Amino acid sequence: MKIANATVLITGANRGIGLAFAKAFLERGAHKVYAGARDPSRVSLPGVTPVRLDVNAPADIEAAAQLANDVTIVVNNAGIANFGSFLADDAEAVLRSHLETNVMGVLRVSRAFAPVLARNGGGALVNVASVASWISSPVLASYAVSKSALWSLSNGLRNDLRAQGTQVLSLHMGFVDTDLTQGIEMPKSTPEAIVKQALDALEAGAQEVLADDLTRQVRGGLSAEPAVYLGAR
Repeated sequence: MKIANATVLITGANRGIGLAFAKAFLERGAHKVYAGARDPSRVSLPGVTPVRLDVNAPADIEAAAQLANDVTIVVNNAGIANFGSFLADDAEAVLRSHLETNVMGVLRVSRAFAPVLARNGGGALVNVASVASWISSPVLASYAVSKSALWSLSNGLRNDLRAQGTQVLSLHMGFVDTDLTQGIEMPKSTPEAIVKQALDALEAGAQEVLADDLTRQVRGGLSAEPAVYLGAR
């Protein structure tokens, strides 16, 4: 998928990895970048087109698909990450909120923009997943469930959209230095480093990108004995 002259829509583009995606697409010569955010007034990056887009609001998504009908790349970046184990009192509500945003939100946006991508030659979906697609911990238990589901959703979307020529790229990485990971004392990648690998993979026609050493180690350990996901975290 060529980035130069592409038209891009990014969800959750006002900060963190989404903002880094917007900057990188502009730097690589994208023709237009739609920056989706629940509050478009918080989108301050010059050169992008702010769009009101809450991935949990079907009306927002429908309006965005009508407005951005020239899109050739959609980046499903918007997501949440709240702390807590499955033994916490609010575990059920926390899990439900993660699934609603991190999985159903991606499904809603992907379904709305699939016909747009088809009309514009196929294009690409980029789904921002995580190393938590394959491992879990009590700290981010619900987040891990949602990212595991997103991995499976991405694999299913890839099958559904193959006939229309849409590339589906899953991005997996460990901790990234953004607002989302404040308070977590772990080695972190920069958003710029992660996004560079994602866009390189996108242009290379890849279907999956493992963007840091931790993720590559975990992915390689899925078939180990014992499997990496069976260990305590």
